[in-house]
Amino acid sequence: MVHTPINQDEINKAVWAACDTFRGTVDPSIYKDFILTMLFLKYISDVHQDKFDELSKQFNGNEQMIIAMMSKQSFKIPTGSTFWDLYEARHEAGNGSRIDQALHAIEEANGTKLKNVFQDISFNTDKLGDEKQKNDILRHLLEDFGKDTLNLRPSRVGSLDVIGNAYEYLIKHFAAGSGKSAGEFYTPPEVSDLLSIILEPQQGDSICDPACGSGSLLMKCGKQVQSNFAGSKQYALFGQEAIGSTWSLAKMNMFLHGEDNHRIEWGDTIRNPKLQDKEGGLLHFDVVTANPPFSLDKWGHDNAANDHFGRFRRGIPPKTKGDYAFISHMIETLKPQTGRMGVVVPHGVLFRASSEGKIRKQLIDENLLDTVIGLPEKLFFGTGIPAAILLFKKQKDDNKVLFIDASREFKSGKNQNQLTPENIQKIVDTYKARETTDKYSYLATLEEIAENDYNLNIPRYVDTFEEEEEIDLMTVRSERLALQNELTDLEAEMAGYLEELGYGA
Repeated sequence: MVHTPINQDEINKAVWAACDTFRGTVDPSIYKDFILTMLFLKYISDVHQDKFDELSKQFNGNEQMIIAMMSKQSFKIPTGSTFWDLYEARHEAGNGSRIDQALHAIEEANGTKLKNVFQDISFNTDKLGDEKQKNDILRHLLEDFGKDTLNLRPSRVGSLDVIGNAYEYLIKHFAAGSGKSAGEFYTPPEVSDLLSIILEPQQGDSICDPACGSGSLLMKCGKQVQSNFAGSKQYALFGQEAIGSTWSLAKMNMFLHGEDNHRIEWGDTIRNPKLQDKEGGLLHFDVVTANPPFSLDKWGHDNAANDHFGRFRRGIPPKTKGDYAFISHMIETLKPQTGRMGVVVPHGVLFRASSEGKIRKQLIDENLLDTVIGLPEKLFFGTGIPAAILLFKKQKDDNKVLFIDASREFKSGKNQNQLTPENIQKIVDTYKARETTDKYSYLATLEEIAENDYNLNIPRYVDTFEEEEEIDLMTVRSERLALQNELTDLEAEMAGYLEELGYGA
């Protein structure tokens, strides 16, 4: 069978067009899970079918050999549960329950690999309307994904990234359209790029995101290793995510990008950290990075004093702001020699007093804080406020803190601002040079920070004040006189016209 060559843009457009089936009927925050799950099901079904056809040819239709070889595939799909089985039955009643049954069967057949991944996703839901409307919507959805443009067989697609990229494309568009809740599952790609470049993950590193959302930041770190070490996959990705449906997205996202060496746990990182060693202690990582929810209320303050992991020994963050809860957790999961970390925070983290001030002082006194980077406003979905990146290191080469004010250099957009590759490169170069530059960066000693009462507000260190040019009053005066003369001439000309028209005095 001859397939048309693949084009990333066409695939992106085709999956985005599939959303039209739901638009105006269902809220995007609900239908995003249906679209992303269907893309995953379609992909594993096409891989399965491609392999089956290849083996049928190879073994001349020898059924036993084909079954034996198919059982070794990375995903097992029980008979009757592929996308194409559902597609064939699309005109019959019961599409919702058929899709749910197929997903459940696939989950069961793949053991721990897909355990609970589809538990929060039900296609047989009243949110899609009454039985007839639901059946029609799901028939359209199956037809959208059954189009030749979305033929995702490896023999046509070649590389996994095409599907992974389409998945990321969808997630980004859902984030752009879903306002405040978007931050729960998506970090803008430029911010992920910046963090992954600065943290320099190496071959053999363990990399963790304790608030991983859909997993894009983690995978960017993995990609850094691949691009810097000739495609090496010698690294391990770890993550935890509190929201069940977002955790499912992360799991599917990993598989669609061919990231099989991952461990993504579902649960609340602060109240119930799941990434533990065999002795019940916290696992430690070379790289820890996250974009946690900003100033999370109800983060687990009540139990923090008795935290048996000792994460809050520097102080307990305030009840209504969980920023330092995530920072404290992340610091405690760093390896003692190689551990380095990057975290996105709201600016209040840099200067708020009381318990947060005490924790901040302690972190600075221990010489763990390495760099503070101020980012432009409106970079993040769902919030216009500017954020900062804090970089920490277990083993620093100096006892100073670099401040970078990157807040004024960006590409502006209507709803969202962006960091350009040039903006990112400038931040990275400044970070590596680790020196003071005019109106952009400042390398502060710990003594200077102490003199500022441990306040990390960037304008205290990076002076961006632009002196206004001196005004030459004589030039201004002569320009004013010239304008006055011009006005007098115009008035005389106007009076002449009016007189000609009979309006004269």
